[in-house]
Amino acid sequence: MRKLHSVWVLKMLMFGMLFPVLPPAWGPAAWGQDNSQPATARDTTQQQEPLPQQPQPVPAYGDQNAPPPITENPPLSGLDLPSLEPHAAPLSYIQPGATFSESADSNVGNGTISQSFVSVTRAIGSVTLQRLWSNYDLAVDYFGGAGYYDQAGIGWKALQQMDLDQKVTWKRGQFAIRDSFSYLPEGNFGGAYGSQGSQGIESLGSTPFGYFWGGTGLGTFGLASRVMNVSLADISENLTPKSQITAAGGYAFTHFYNTESDGANFIGSSQVSAQAGYDRLLTAHTQVAAVYGYQGFDFSISGLAFHSHIIQLMYGHRITGRLDLLIAGGPQFTHLEVAGTPDFRIGAAGQFRLRYAFTKTRLELLYQRFLTSGSGLFAGAQSDIVSIHAERPFTRVWSGIADIGYSHNTRLQALNGVPGQTCVLPNESSPNPLQPLPPCNGVPGANYQYGFFGGGVHRQFGHNWHGFASYQFNELYFNQSYCGITSQCNRIGNRNVITIGLDWTPRPIRID
Repeated sequence: MRKLHSVWVLKMLMFGMLFPVLPPAWGPAAWGQDNSQPATARDTTQQQEPLPQQPQPVPAYGDQNAPPPITENPPLSGLDLPSLEPHAAPLSYIQPGATFSESADSNVGNGTISQSFVSVTRAIGSVTLQRLWSNYDLAVDYFGGAGYYDQAGIGWKALQQMDLDQKVTWKRGQFAIRDSFSYLPEGNFGGAYGSQGSQGIESLGSTPFGYFWGGTGLGTFGLASRVMNVSLADISENLTPKSQITAAGGYAFTHFYNTESDGANFIGSSQVSAQAGYDRLLTAHTQVAAVYGYQGFDFSISGLAFHSHIIQLMYGHRITGRLDLLIAGGPQFTHLEVAGTPDFRIGAAGQFRLRYAFTKTRLELLYQRFLTSGSGLFAGAQSDIVSIHAERPFTRVWSGIADIGYSHNTRLQALNGVPGQTCVLPNESSPNPLQPLPPCNGVPGANYQYGFFGGGVHRQFGHNWHGFASYQFNELYFNQSYCGITSQCNRIGNRNVITIGLDWTPRPIRID
């Protein structure tokens, strides 16, 4: 717990010195949506006073062929997304919020054996701060609370999330520091907080190279509390009216608590990542880029580590406020070491992203293929991740959201770490105590799949309250039985979650 305490002390100091900001507890995580435009007040039923138009700066390269504003068409290889709501009036504000929900969960222990429905009660408070200066943008959000699982041996579980995004801009570019921290009882990819987005938690997944940076649990098994954190620093600079360079570096880690009581040996991990890219603007709507990326992984089991190098070519087509299309792919070179013997592998990495704003409906489709930490189940995995998100207002007070997510994860390192050598699983002992066998590397099996789908509806009640109801189905699928890890053997776990809740989101408090 000392490690968790140190992380929170650091974040609270940053919170006190800088001021904080981002979306309330019922909205998706701050940079799971859009980092390229300042957030605006959520209360659309009230008209905001128009802000005076600010004079436009003189282009860095003269009046001819000036590059498009970096906020409307950021570089493909950067970490910002173009806004699907352009020209929004920038605001500095603070907004508190709260969410209360009740769920009926068919597999509250989140294992491979479904049981009868059990109730889960959650209460979460949030605060969002956005502060804008002439060349500085600060966005911080925090939500925290608890969930009560009405089953013996589970009880209360803490829920904590804090995100920070600090940017410094100048005439030709920007520098940003970003951080996403969470302390949760489950993973954050399709966790049972409601796929309808009322309490969705997802760090940097939908941003360019999202899952490349780590900090995401791609598969929820058991209720082992975990700390996940991603810290990033990135910079972009315009070289000419049509070319830019970007560079970024990050550190991520995942640490599990109380795993012994859950009967599973989840693997903690840390990850160092870096990338650099060159972007070229072909037309007002089309960009291409070349990117190099590096990933280095280390695990809580001694001797398990590897690193990889990625080269990708990227193509993007963007129409401000309407369309964002990205296609990227290239080779991936992975270096492992097994029992002192180098193991070199060549694979492929890539991504596809489509974000489209129709007249009333917003659609987001994402596919990414990168190496990941293995989400505590494997010591490294080749992961293919797909997600689809859609939202649409039905009337002035009714709206709906739908989500689908899927991840396929293939083990990179052998279960026993050394070919030909056996190992012991949790709840097992070595056959010869004088020659104890090493612990197994994660769970049995060569791969696992995790998917979810769900939907929900929202109903506005006045200016400050709205209710929601949702349904979500999750499935965890191992390619072999989970015997040896739990007392009950199975390789497929299903979960149905029905949720109703109420959100309190008062009008933002202007701090201009």
